[in-house]
Amino acid sequence: MYNSVLVLHSWLRWVVLIAGLLVVVRAAMGMNGQTRWGGGDERNVKIFLGSLDLQFLLGLLLYGVLSPIVRLAMSDVAGAMRNGDSRFWLVEHLAGMLVAVVFAHVGRGKLKKAADDGSKQRMAAIFFGIALVVMLLSIPWPGMPAARPLFRF
Repeated sequence: MYNSVLVLHSWLRWVVLIAGLLVVVRAAMGMNGQTRWGGGDERNVKIFLGSLDLQFLLGLLLYGVLSPIVRLAMSDVAGAMRNGDSRFWLVEHLAGMLVAVVFAHVGRGKLKKAADDGSKQRMAAIFFGIALVVMLLSIPWPGMPAARPLFRF
């Protein structure tokens, strides 16, 4: 079960990142007056948030139940905090992704309250942009100490 959830978590990251990038780019284009906020933008936000929420739930399942890496780190938290790889999985990855999810959902709330297209695009660009940057910083990219493959099979 661990490997199946890990593979799904790995592949779903690309859906989240592409959907988030699409939302942010469209919002930035709207801030420049190139596009208006419309139904397609609302659909893109729903895809982004839905895939982000599913990704976060899969991550919590891995973190809290399935991951042998986290289980080992939890057995010696003080030692894990001295090891960059263990600390990344025990604290940094989870904290970063939690911050990203919070920014995305706060942004959605601000977006719903925005009065006009310009305000919606500004809120989407700011909040979803911050969420996207935090996610990108919290992913274990190749070359990082806690690196993981770009695509798992």
